Amino acid sequence: MEQAVDYGLLTLVPPLVVIVMALLTKRTIEPLIIGGVLAFVVSKGIGFIPAYLEALYFTISDNASMLVTMGLFGSLVMLFEKSKGTFGFSKIVERLANKPEKSLMTTFFLGIIVFMDDALNIMTLTSAMRGVCDRQKIPREMFAYVTASTGAPVCVLLPLSTWAIFFAGIFSDQKELQQYGDGMSIYIHSMPFIFYAITALIVVPLAIYGVVPKLGTMKKAYQRVADGGNVYSKQSEKFNLSERVLSQEELEEQDGKIMNFLIPMLVLIGVAVVTSEVLYGLIAAILVALVMYLPSKTLTFTEFGDAFVNGFASMTPMLFIIACALTMKTALDEIGLPAYVINAVLPYMSAGLFPAIAFIVVAGLAFVTGSNWGIPAITVPILVPLAAAIGTNELLVLGAILSGGTFGSHACFYSDCTALTSQACKMENLDHALSQLPYAAISAAMAIILFIAFGFLL
Repeated sequence: MEQAVDYGLLTLVPPLVVIVMALLTKRTIEPLIIGGVLAFVVSKGIGFIPAYLEALYFTISDNASMLVTMGLFGSLVMLFEKSKGTFGFSKIVERLANKPEKSLMTTFFLGIIVFMDDALNIMTLTSAMRGVCDRQKIPREMFAYVTASTGAPVCVLLPLSTWAIFFAGIFSDQKELQQYGDGMSIYIHSMPFIFYAITALIVVPLAIYGVVPKLGTMKKAYQRVADGGNVYSKQSEKFNLSERVLSQEELEEQDGKIMNFLIPMLVLIGVAVVTSEVLYGLIAAILVALVMYLPSKTLTFTEFGDAFVNGFASMTPMLFIIACALTMKTALDEIGLPAYVINAVLPYMSAGLFPAIAFIVVAGLAFVTGSNWGIPAITVPILVPLAAAIGTNELLVLGAILSGGTFGSHACFYSDCTALTSQACKMENLDHALSQLPYAAISAAMAIILFIAFGFLL
């Protein structure tokens, strides 16, 4: 068996370059490409170009279903907009949520209701609530933060979600966990210890009502709107060239019907739940929209086709970010980043501190790789046996691992959920990522305190 090469500190160079470049340039795609290339330079030397291209090819082919799903989300959202179905929904919502705080809390509660899948959650909320929040002069940064915070943090806390189904399969293979039952029983037992997801949800209403103050770029966003600026930044203007925020009077004049939004969306959710495939739900929803919109002359066939294609095309920047991020993850796996980091912290492991350290390690790896499922899946077979060996509660460690993956999904600049949220909110990716980062950091700090406390108590 070939022994893995230890690249030492060189292992840390690519992810550090990505983070520093992203912060300096306020760009996402270019740092990801450079980070992936650097990782292959470390592992392949002069053969880095074919290695990178091969990884990119396999990334796209292996994740074709996910990329098509994201593109079809864009198509469905564009169909909602062109059919004016979102206007019909907005009219009703705005009668109830007539203040910024109420609208944000409505977004928050809708996110808890649509819990089956984080991508489905994000697209549902942005389709339903973006126009409402724009008219109430809520910065897109705040709307995006609330939306993203009810994605992974909600999905991971409920046993009927895609997160639960995936990780239940991972947990069922661990003999140290079989005392708690089958995979789903293990997952349910670990849910009370997913502290990051819990603290992230607690922080959202506190931020909405100002108990947690506006921080960093979020504070600047609110100042921009207060000074008469747009709800989005100058960097995000390119995503909003064809869109104008309607006044309340103009909204009332729109003849959009709520059923043009509600029925396809319910079909999407229903089929996704029954089949456990969001892609099937999207296909069904688009077909239902076709049957509804054409006979009623809501859209002509040409208008329907143009909306479908243009909506899919609008997701291209997000698809590019995801493809580059997954390719970089492959490159970082090639140079052994997860193993290097875990081995580096092993000497500092103790029974009481183990859960907190596990959370920090998994969160850090998920953050730099953008892999909110892959990193936890890799670390479960390593950290769970180690927890059992040193006498740490295994369920608490599972909660730490799931919390780390949730943090990665929520906070990483280029995770699929961050990219999808920014695209759906029609804003620059880094505008969203940097504005929510302080709140994610507060939630992470609270989670670390809880993991330390429970590490010594259990």
